[in-house]
Amino acid sequence: MERHRIRDLRGTLLALTAAAGLLLTGCGAGDGDNSSADNSSYPTGRPAPAPGYTDGGSTGGTGEQKNGDDSESREVAPAPDYLSTFALDVDTASYGYARRTLADGHLPDPTTVRPEEFVNSFRQDYDRPDGNGFSVSVDGARTDREDWSLVRVGLATRPAADRGERPPAALTFVIDISGSMAEPGRLDLAKESLGVMTDRLRDDDSVAIVTFSDEAERVLPMTRLGDNRDEIHDAIDSLEPTDSTNLGAGVETGYETAEDGLREGATNRVVLVSDALANTGDTDADTILERIASERREHGITLFGVGVGSDYGDALMERLADKGDGHTAYVSSSEDGREVFCEDLPRNIDLTARDAKAQIAFDPATVSEFRLIGYDNRQVADEDFRDDSVDGGEVGPGHTVTALYAVRTKPGTEGHLATASVRWLDPGTRAPHEESGRLESGSLEDSVWSASPRFQVTATAAYFADALRLGDDRWSALPGSAHLGELAERADGLASRTEDKDVRGLADAIHQASKLTGRD
Repeated sequence: MERHRIRDLRGTLLALTAAAGLLLTGCGAGDGDNSSADNSSYPTGRPAPAPGYTDGGSTGGTGEQKNGDDSESREVAPAPDYLSTFALDVDTASYGYARRTLADGHLPDPTTVRPEEFVNSFRQDYDRPDGNGFSVSVDGARTDREDWSLVRVGLATRPAADRGERPPAALTFVIDISGSMAEPGRLDLAKESLGVMTDRLRDDDSVAIVTFSDEAERVLPMTRLGDNRDEIHDAIDSLEPTDSTNLGAGVETGYETAEDGLREGATNRVVLVSDALANTGDTDADTILERIASERREHGITLFGVGVGSDYGDALMERLADKGDGHTAYVSSSEDGREVFCEDLPRNIDLTARDAKAQIAFDPATVSEFRLIGYDNRQVADEDFRDDSVDGGEVGPGHTVTALYAVRTKPGTEGHLATASVRWLDPGTRAPHEESGRLESGSLEDSVWSASPRFQVTATAAYFADALRLGDDRWSALPGSAHLGELAERADGLASRTEDKDVRGLADAIHQASKLTGRD
């Protein structure tokens, strides 16, 4: 996986000045001064980037949420080098798979480590919005590397319980029953989890089941739960592992079944349960991906990918979920299975936002360099932030999304550091909405390790992921990082302070990685 490089913004200033005419045409940023500009300064048909900075920065912004309509978000667009734009992502499979691999006594393949999925695996304490959109929180803390800080952008949606009754669900389970699924902790775990979830769904929800090995079979057509739970349980209990893995056939038949059972006014979703190790039939990922994208466009059928097994096709599952406007999770235990199928999946039956994107505008008066930690394959062109035809991410109720940045500030400067904006479409009306929040340099905590416990957990997860991505070095390149032994000790302290079992699991995983690298 290609690593993000820190952008050296100072080196681009001369080029930006020389190209002022191009900037006037291409991004509407004006002539390089910080004068105010509204949408009229942008060429017709090209969406404006998110709100940027004003001259010298605005006072009073301390990382609190700033609610505003679109008219407030037309201040100034910084030059493109000061913008960071990405599609939201709520996947957590990379972290779950890394924990499973470490528990088995191995370090994870660095290419399977996605830092945003580590960071997003932990509960946050962001304020929740009053309405059906997002809240935006921005905070930060200084590191022990001169002029470097970590800046956290937090987005949160309102919990499902506060949103009222969800729409009914039409769920098509596409279950891998190939020979590789016979390994303990694969098909048996999937069956157990599906059985528990069947008892948790509502009577007006519907379920269909498709299996695949060398061929795909429709085991159960779309069936309303109501008085049919025993029939659904029988179908789940009948699943047995057989031959090869024709993932393409499974996806094809699964979406055909979902289309046949399409319910208006319901959330229509395909749930793929597999180790994603396609080895027969159409193994071309692009072909499978195109079918998923077509169904999403035509029928609004989204995908939830559940990975299982110690040998797991992580990259393929992630691509499938991204193309299907869904997300992925990884299951390695009965506890994981209950959490994913009984908590995560029901929570994601409803949607809060479609095509959600974030854009962070850093202030060139105070910031010289920055790096987004993770989201490597979720990048969006800056000018596409307000282009609602460009795909973003889907987010359900009760979710938080966190983006962590390493930011180098200019010595001796104070004031506005960044403005973070999120844009999304209403799932029903497709009307666009935006919210934003700001951060001032005076709001930075003195140290990462004296910041709030949840900020420290975020930093610890990011440092851990970055270390795992570096291969044999095992020392994060991020500012303020520590070797794995020290990081494990900090995680131990955080687990005690937060009394959070997930943070305890993080500490255990870091200890295991430290032992495997001889740094414990």
